[in-house]
Amino acid sequence: MKKAALCVLFCLMIMIAAACGSGKPNQLGYQVVPFEAVNQSGDPMSLSHLKGKVWIADFIFTYCATVCPTMTANMSELQTRLKSAGVEAELVSFSVDPERDDPAALKQYLLKFDADFSNWHALTGYEFNEIKTFALDSFKTVVAEDTSSDQVIHGTSFFLIDPSGTVVAKYDGMTDTPYDQIIRDVKALQR
Repeated sequence: MKKAALCVLFCLMIMIAAACGSGKPNQLGYQVVPFEAVNQSGDPMSLSHLKGKVWIADFIFTYCATVCPTMTANMSELQTRLKSAGVEAELVSFSVDPERDDPAALKQYLLKFDADFSNWHALTGYEFNEIKTFALDSFKTVVAEDTSSDQVIHGTSFFLIDPSGTVVAKYDGMTDTPYDQIIRDVKALQR
């Protein structure tokens, strides 16, 4: 009986140790496919520019009448909190309306949210079908035209990408954004 209890205890300890692992987030494991874009300053930006860095991505557009202002305000708050905590991460906002969102429009939009462009990149310079495919392939999130309005349907998550370009976690970018959890996860990826 004692031997069986010790065996069960030992197995539980192994399972707990395995569950704890390195403490690094790894719930998704989606590989970001290569992309080519320009940022809010008109400078080229690609996946290779982010290689070796931890980054957080979302999908927005400047004419959005619903979720984007809240998401962008939350990304701005995340940027402020990351800086206050001394944690480095790149922020990448992909426009899902590249036909209307040129670099100047993206820059003007993000300035309304006090964006610091030293580590926040708003991207455009691709076709709508490219961002639609990219979002689905890389982040498993939908981007679609709303046939009843001039709006674009898209997800509201923030995605955490590790230095190898793998999407490892996603968070609510609209309500109850878990800033402290995101910061902990970013720190874990930098160890």
